[in-house]
Amino acid sequence: MKRILVIAESIDVNDSSGTKGRVALIKNMIKVGYDVHVYHYTSKNIQIEGARCVVIRETKFSWNYFFSRLERQLRYKLKIDLHEIFEKIWGFSFTLFNDRDSIIKAIKNIDFDPDLVFTFSKGGSFRPHHALLKLPELHDKWVAYIHDPYPMHLYPRPYAWVEPGYLKKWTFVKQMSLKAAYPAFPSELLKDWMGSYFAEFSQRGIVIPHQINNEIRVNSKIDILGWDAEKFNILHAGSLLHARDPRALLVAFETFVSSLDKISRSQCRLVFIGSANNHRQVLQDFSQRVPEIKFLDQSVSFDTVYKMQQETSVNVILEAKSEISPFLPGKFPHCVAANKPIFSLSPALSEVKRLLGENYPYCCEADDKAKILEFLEISYSSWKSGKGTLNRPDLEAYLTEGYLKQKLDSLLN
Repeated sequence: MKRILVIAESIDVNDSSGTKGRVALIKNMIKVGYDVHVYHYTSKNIQIEGARCVVIRETKFSWNYFFSRLERQLRYKLKIDLHEIFEKIWGFSFTLFNDRDSIIKAIKNIDFDPDLVFTFSKGGSFRPHHALLKLPELHDKWVAYIHDPYPMHLYPRPYAWVEPGYLKKWTFVKQMSLKAAYPAFPSELLKDWMGSYFAEFSQRGIVIPHQINNEIRVNSKIDILGWDAEKFNILHAGSLLHARDPRALLVAFETFVSSLDKISRSQCRLVFIGSANNHRQVLQDFSQRVPEIKFLDQSVSFDTVYKMQQETSVNVILEAKSEISPFLPGKFPHCVAANKPIFSLSPALSEVKRLLGENYPYCCEADDKAKILEFLEISYSSWKSGKGTLNRPDLEAYLTEGYLKQKLDSLLN
């Protein structure tokens, strides 16, 4: 049996969409027969069935720990913010350095000889990747999973911004591109995007998409926003980041329901769940004017979100207006597994559109009100006739354990 060591920043599926994707990937590794050991930096004792899961403890007796807490106290109690100054000098925070060293210490004490070592992170921290860079004896087994563009100034507009210490961060990624045996990305476009800045990613990069976990079973009743699975529900699940503008969808839905008779209108719902960020006022204004629009401006448990995605009539993937979106959203596998139509409100050049295909009927830019209205009318008609399914076995195969096994076996043999 081949052995895989996973070093993960978190395996708590409720803390981010990225973690959900990584946990599904771990579960599918187990499902295809690998011996998987997971060392994670989550502050909770979380177990994954079929794997040996060990919490990595934070080292609290070190200079990095001392200075990280001193900097934090100065920031919160005395309002003296030094973190940007420190990051301009060293590129990273004392907290990251201490976390990196804590992970290194844990790895050195592992009594397990893996065939592959995966590093999973979340956000822009890449703590496990920092740790593996310091362990050259593992570089020839290292699968460095890079879930988003990094450093932050490599994000496509409008997300790009220049961080303090960006040159140090660039050097870190360059070293990772040189040292990791297998740089891995969740999407083809992200591999190409990062490869345009770091040639080694194009030369040696591999694509391991976010996974469908078919073992998820949710039986609890949904008790939020008056959810009724029998209605024609359009669901956007997940945070509305600042650049994800829902206004065209809101306007199109308002126009759509205004054209319906009273009974038909009562069947329709547009539902947003997750942090609304700077779009809260817009959602509030529309929901007061159009009672069929519902929103919950807070995080919801993964189990609840997953069940709603399964029960809805249409799942919405809303992306920023941009020239390109190389991201594979963490919820994409859940939307495919739900087997319901997906509204891809994405740039013309996007990973979601690439996977759905040129002939997929529900793709347009996020600000195209006329197209979105057309999608609503067509999907409503399909829903009424009982034909509202995605029906994409090719995508299901790409996002499940069969393709994953082929990809990992090619690295192991």
